[in-house]
Amino acid sequence: MAKRKMLVEFGIGTSLRRQDYTEAACRAVRDALWHNSINIAELFGFPKEAMILDVTIGVADPEAVDTQAVAALFPYGQPHVTAMRGGLDVPRADGGRPTVIANAAITVSFDMEAST
Repeated sequence: MAKRKMLVEFGIGTSLRRQDYTEAACRAVRDALWHNSINIAELFGFPKEAMILDVTIGVADPEAVDTQAVAALFPYGQPHVTAMRGGLDVPRADGGRPTVIANAAITVSFDMEAST
């Protein structure tokens, strides 16, 4: 059997004042999750726990993201969270800490045989 990608969902999240990269990442994941209601596991007869969830977070400071906190958002499946350089830090006019924008891409895969 092999890992087969089935779908990708995208989201965006922000931290307006606290420059909290983890919170921005969590908001991006929630945005991606709540924009769909695809029950893909059920379509293929798999339990929801069998979903392999590859989560990529793009932020200006990837080391500031608590990937375990992001993974904890998923009620089922096997989340694997990676933070990488991306997203955007938007400078504030008052010179304060920038607004943080995070992007999330969630790829759902299953370990399954290729169709013939």
